[in-house]
Amino acid sequence: MTNDVEKRWHDPQMFRSAVTYVVCVVVVAGVALASYAFIGDHSVLSAILVPTVLFVGGVGAFVRTYQVWKVGGTWPIWHGAGWFLLALSLVCLAVPGSAILSP
Repeated sequence: MTNDVEKRWHDPQMFRSAVTYVVCVVVVAGVALASYAFIGDHSVLSAILVPTVLFVGGVGAFVRTYQVWKVGGTWPIWHGAGWFLLALSLVCLAVPGSAILSP
């Protein structure tokens, strides 16, 4: 059994699944950004979709963190994925901010 404060977390399969999840969420947010920038009407509502997708993806990663922790798995990998997506959602708050400021 591994201790939570131990730094030897190594689970390649769990890492691959977390990275795949993060990449999929970022791709969906990228599609939302492309639709706002190139296809859409540049409304604030379509701009809000970009950070919302990333935020919901981050919350989903934290839910997965809890599920993996509950069964005794390597949960810090999913925890890091959740924090990465939440931080990226904060960075992407500039998209609706620019939609508000544009005429």
